[in-house]
Order: sequence, then structure tokens, then C-alpha cells
Amino acid sequence: MFPLKVNDDFLVAEANAKINLHLEVLGIRADGYHELAMVMQSINLSDQLKMMKSEHNNITLKSNSSEISVGDDNLIIKAAKLLRNKVGNTQLGVDIELKKNIPIGAGLAGGSTDAAATLVGLNKLWKLNLENEELEKLSEEIGSDIPFCISGGRQICFGRGEILEKIKFDKFDLGLILVKDPSIQVSTPVAYKKYKEQFGHNYLEDDKDFEIKRNILRSNNWSDKSLLDNRKEIQNDLQKTVCPMAPEVKKSLKILSGLPGSNLVSMSGSGPSCFALFKNYNDAKKVLKQHVNDFERAGLSAWACSMKSNGVQLGNEFT
Repeated sequence: MFPLKVNDDFLVAEANAKINLHLEVLGIRADGYHELAMVMQSINLSDQLKMMKSEHNNITLKSNSSEISVGDDNLIIKAAKLLRNKVGNTQLGVDIELKKNIPIGAGLAGGSTDAAATLVGLNKLWKLNLENEELEKLSEEIGSDIPFCISGGRQICFGRGEILEKIKFDKFDLGLILVKDPSIQVSTPVAYKKYKEQFGHNYLEDDKDFEIKRNILRSNNWSDKSLLDNRKEIQNDLQKTVCPMAPEVKKSLKILSGLPGSNLVSMSGSGPSCFALFKNYNDAKKVLKQHVNDFERAGLSAWACSMKSNGVQLGNEFT
């Protein structure tokens, strides 16, 4: 679909999805947003964006998916305009083509990672020479998950998700099977609103109490081995709210829990995607192949995924 030769006029950005290995709702911040304590992990399920310099100084978007808007409300367009405004050059233009692979409304940061790829890609294409840290700070204006998606890997995330602390590992061996019922989406604002209605009486109110929770998360061992040894349960506070709202999530978790070799099972983000961890990617692929008919009968889309040590990657091929 895309030309493969390299020049200064186009590039391809790969935008990795994420899962939540931990999601804890601590309370309400002074700005009205929820204070979160999370561990997020990049996976190799990705969208691809081809960016071509525009001769007309416009910012345009088209996609292989009819489910998403390609107008000004899309985070890709918002990110491109934000970056152009940041450097104060309205003459910069780009035509973007999006190949959408990450399911929409799935709790996998599909929109956020596309925005992250836009910022990283245009920084290169437009020769702006901004550091990733600058892009992360800028991206907070349009989305809480975007800073993580820029650098990716496995990170502890605080605040609304924009305060990042990298967890360093030599390698990421774990694999996972990821499932989603394509017939449903879960609204993140609705999930948080419902959670507050149900559990808001337990919210912490003091930043000192927030910091105690943060330090507990920091002190945990988030290595692959620790996760496999099941020394701690993966926690997603929103899961207990979303399950009654979306019975498909409960169904997904039950099926994943019954797979041979699955270790820990959880919902990702605000759902409805769910995942099971395996000791490596090959095991996840093997189990998926063996049980593909079970997923189909249950009406679930399923992927075997590996874990990634990075977020956005730039290249010259569209696959």
C-alpha cells in the first residue's frame, strides 16, 4: 500500500498498544481528575501511521477503519496541531494514513498511542529536534496515556497517568493472550464515574496518603519472574465496576483463567479487553492456536502478544 523507499518526505511510525499490569484508583485530585497508581506495559499489537509532508501546509488524516473520525476530534489531528503550535510554524503540513489494528474502545490506549506516534513521527519529519521528555510534557494537554505511549516499555504511572517512572529490565520474556468482544466498547469516563459512585467513600483525600500508596507500588518487584511466581495479584480496581456493566468481561476472564499455562488474568484499563499472562510469547501463540475455536464460539477476538521495551518506533515500511 505504501512506497518503501526512504526520503525526507515521509516516514512510518509504529504505535504500540498497552495493557495495565496494575490499576489502582486512589482518590480525587484538586483538579477533579482521579489520582491513579498504575503499572503499564507496551505490547506488540500496533497501529501504523504513514506521514507524508504536505505541499499545501494542511494536516489531513485518512484511515482503513470506518469506525473512527478523521476530523479535528481525532487525537492524531489534535497532536499534529499541538506540535505545530508549539513550534510556532503554521506552514508545516502533513498527510497521515492510519492503518488501524488496535481495537477501538478496548482499554488498550489505541487513540493515545496513535497521538504519541504522531508527535514522535512529526518531530522527525518536520526536523524539530525536540527531546522525548518535551514531547511527553506537551502531550499531557490532550491525553493522560500519551506520555507513556511515547516511550513505552514497563513503567509505573501516577497522577492521571502522565507522571512516569521507568522500570528497567534487561529483557521482557512474558507473552499474553489478549481478548475483546468486538460487539462492545466501554466508556472510560462512565467507568470512572460509576466507580466513584460505588467506592468513592473509600477514597484517600491527603497527598501524604497518596504517597504511601505510591511507595508501596514502587517497592513491589515488577519483574517477569515476580509476576509469574504470583507473589502479588494483578489489581485493576475498575474491573469490579465494569464486570456488572459488561458481562462480556466476566466471560472473557473466565475463559482466560481456564487456559493451560495461564498465570495471571486481568482486565486492561477500563476494559473491555482482558488478558492472561504466559511465561513466553511462544507459549501464548501455541495456546491461542489450540483454543482459537473456543474464542470464536464465545464471540471473542483474540491475539497472542509479546511485551515490548519501547513505545513508538519509526521506520520506512508499512506492513
